Amino acid sequence: MVGKRNLFKKIIGMNIFQTAIFLFFIQGATKPGATVPVWDARISAEVAGYINPLPHVLILTAIVVSVATTGVALALLITIYRRYRSLEEGTILERMRQSS
Repeated sequence: MVGKRNLFKKIIGMNIFQTAIFLFFIQGATKPGATVPVWDARISAEVAGYINPLPHVLILTAIVVSVATTGVALALLITIYRRYRSLEEGTILERMRQSS
């Protein structure tokens, strides 16, 4: 993400990185043989038979934050493109120096 100079590619890289982190945490929150924490008469009342819902709730919140961050980043990207007619960092910085 740092090596790329195109701002749109940086946003795509950020989203891929965030998705990888979400999948890592969700995978770590699973438990073999366990089920979702919704009471069912067929499943015993023991806590060990259920998955902890907290990591899933936290990841759901992180997904909402990720979508909002991506929306703001894309809005800024559109504004930058309209002003400087480029998404390349070098070109944008050069045009910023020229306009100053």
